[in-house]
Amino acid sequence: MTSDKQQHEILFQPSGRRIIVDRDVNLLIAAQRCGVDLVAACNGVGICGACKIRVINGPVSPLSGAEKNLLSQSELDDGYRLACCTVPSGDVLIEIPKSSLPFGQRLQIDGQEAPLEPEPIVFPVDVKLEGPGLTDLRSDLTRVNQFLKTKGIEEIHGNLHTLGALSISCRKNNWETRLVLRKNETGTQLIASLPPKTPLIGLAADLGSTKLALYLVNIEDGTTLASMGVMNPQIVYGEDIVSRIAYANEGEANRRQLQVRLVETINESISELCITAGVDKGQIVDAVFVGNTAIHHFFTGLPVRQLGETPYVPALSDPVDYEAYEIGLEIAPGALVHMPAIIAGYVGADHTAALLSTRIMNNRHIRVLVDIGTNTEISLVTNKKVFTCSTASGPAFEGAHIRDGMRAAPGAIEKVVIKEGQPIFTTIDNEAPIGICGTGILSAIAELIRTGVINKMGQLDTENPRVSKFNGKNAYLLAKSDETGHGREILITRNDINEIQLAKGAIRTGIEVLLETAAINAEDVNDWVIAGAFGTFLDISSAMRISMFPTLPIERFHQVGNAAGMGAKQLLTSHHQRDIAQNLTKDIKYIELTVYPEFTKLFLQSLYF
Repeated sequence: MTSDKQQHEILFQPSGRRIIVDRDVNLLIAAQRCGVDLVAACNGVGICGACKIRVINGPVSPLSGAEKNLLSQSELDDGYRLACCTVPSGDVLIEIPKSSLPFGQRLQIDGQEAPLEPEPIVFPVDVKLEGPGLTDLRSDLTRVNQFLKTKGIEEIHGNLHTLGALSISCRKNNWETRLVLRKNETGTQLIASLPPKTPLIGLAADLGSTKLALYLVNIEDGTTLASMGVMNPQIVYGEDIVSRIAYANEGEANRRQLQVRLVETINESISELCITAGVDKGQIVDAVFVGNTAIHHFFTGLPVRQLGETPYVPALSDPVDYEAYEIGLEIAPGALVHMPAIIAGYVGADHTAALLSTRIMNNRHIRVLVDIGTNTEISLVTNKKVFTCSTASGPAFEGAHIRDGMRAAPGAIEKVVIKEGQPIFTTIDNEAPIGICGTGILSAIAELIRTGVINKMGQLDTENPRVSKFNGKNAYLLAKSDETGHGREILITRNDINEIQLAKGAIRTGIEVLLETAAINAEDVNDWVIAGAFGTFLDISSAMRISMFPTLPIERFHQVGNAAGMGAKQLLTSHHQRDIAQNLTKDIKYIELTVYPEFTKLFLQSLYF
């Protein structure tokens, strides 16, 4: 029965969160407002089908045309709806299925690290002072500076936070304290005042579109004390960067919300990391963050409108250092955040860090770095030049825009082998399948190509007994309803195949453009370095079979994990590496694919399997 109340209470399970909303607010907006992180790949436009929820109890609006097209009949019979298309007309109880939640997925944060001698940009000075008395009324700062002068150290300066902390630390520690200092253009800056002999800790982070990788590091010896991966909370406002930019451009409050949610999640992660490592947040005296250009701007609070409009230029591209407290980051009161140089509007500081960590520019071989993500950055390094481009590979490799797609969480199909016409699949944690993640869909399509079920154009063989009609189009039955964890079939539809064609086609086009620009052949490339979370679990043979990569000897390919995160750690522990990173970006020639003369031709060719 429809209620005539002006407001309704929404209860989201399994989180148990409640919110009261006006009667015309849809369930996606309600979820976002109360902090329920529901995946919304298209930012609520109603075209991706990702924000599936189940109405358990209570009246809601009638089914929309989009829901009838995007949801199967069995899903509709079970009460499934799309949150962005559903408006409550009374108090309702909503269940969010595991496949619609962005959390709980497998997150790749490790990578290959090169040995590095620590050269942190901050340094400690242990101070032991005589306290004030009636005959010694010097201020605390004067007392410290006069002591430092006897050690040959110039006067220090600080902000109100650090100067206040200095007075407290001196008294708390009986006038013995460890000063953490940093030299800059204006002199020597006070970063923190700590108990004597306290280890100095730094924070490195790779801010990805989908996940955040954070590392707590002892910057004096370079050891990693704790690390963790969490989902980027901005995902609820759009799976891809373009959707988030559009959301931010709707108003200043939206742009601010994207920054606040990101900083909140990072602060929560810092607390967990500190508990794991047995250290205090105040010991974190330096930080390095890398990310693509849009995430860089969201994090710092810079405007992003210009990133969504041609010619897609960043607000700034030089390395930047700013005080952590400016954006609410909960670390030492004077700690600075360093973000390295941005290469272009869609090639960010994360690619700068990846180039640094892989040492890809340090030898005379011809090498290619492919950092796969929602946006994929590619660099081709010859002995003379470095060419870089960015491809909008989209979120299909994260399971988005796929009919039964989900993130790499328990129950996701991650590998498929077809034997005697029957698909044999492996799931994460060996749970009953409830969907298919990016590596799974790629593996399945590669097998369907190998066995002739899919032709080079992406069409399914209608003579195959597992191919039938779904919503009027051909689909392949990957898992029967009695094999799955939710009792529904898992299909690979023609639309799913098309999404993978677009994603892999974008990457292959970027590779071909760089090869043409450098006037070399794929066979001339000695090393193919594959980075990124998806790249870590990617089966290279499958990637070659679907023509994402050129067909070459597999030993030429090397998967290095989270290269951007490893680069962030190197930038954290060595100020020398910051200089190297800044210099290497000056030697890069960025290629804008949209204006490349042969782009359309190459892209259409790259769509074929």
